[in-house]
Amino acid sequence: MRFLPGLIFVACATCVFAQAGDPPEVLRAKAGIERLRSLVEAGVVPRQQLVRAETAMADAEDEALLRRTVYGNELSDDQADDMLAAAARRLDRRKQALAEGRKLVDSGVASLFSLTPLLEELDGARKEQDLAESRARFTRELTQMARAEELLESKLNQDPQEVHELADRYDGDGIFNMGTFSRVELDFEKQFGKPMPVSAMGETAVHRSMGFDHRGRVDVAIHPDQPEGRWLLEYLVEKHIPYFAFRQAVPGRATGAHIHLGPMSTHFKLGG
Repeated sequence: MRFLPGLIFVACATCVFAQAGDPPEVLRAKAGIERLRSLVEAGVVPRQQLVRAETAMADAEDEALLRRTVYGNELSDDQADDMLAAAARRLDRRKQALAEGRKLVDSGVASLFSLTPLLEELDGARKEQDLAESRARFTRELTQMARAEELLESKLNQDPQEVHELADRYDGDGIFNMGTFSRVELDFEKQFGKPMPVSAMGETAVHRSMGFDHRGRVDVAIHPDQPEGRWLLEYLVEKHIPYFAFRQAVPGRATGAHIHLGPMSTHFKLGG
């Protein structure tokens, strides 16, 4: 009987870690923990066994969330917040595990070498958090860019005279597609010896969450007044490519600067 808790724990952990991103597997893992909880309440297994199983499942769920976000294609602001919270929880668990391991070493129960894997896991969790913070920063920057376009749309509808305070506009020949952008991208790289810093290629989770139709548009994370920005604007005019050059998302705040290639994004129209 004493082997039963360990077997249940291993089965639950294996189930979660093997397919943590699959909701049915997580549900089955939770069911396994419920069975383990019943055994604890019946006095068959110690409560600490349940605590370890619950911690392992929570960590697996956070790991699955990070796989979908840190290494995913795109995020909304809310998803970025969830990602940061999951990374922080995993880091806290690694710190706690190391602290407990050191107590065992100090008491003579474990050798100093037993801390090596714990230190490696802590280092991995810190790197994971750094990646999460980097992705969150990018998502927030993209949100600021989208807000700049949202404000521009509002001004165009309500007070066109103030549009110049938000962005420089060039309508060109009104034509922009991915074939056109490929040529822009190639010429930029030839000019500066580095890839063009594209922040949004078409539709993104941020734009969808704000109800914005960004399909067929490209945002480039370059300030219009930087050398690369000035070159790009001159290039776009020469090629008759429409653009909006944003120096800030909101007047007086130095955020959200970018160059939007293509027609202005618009809010999705409901109905029809």
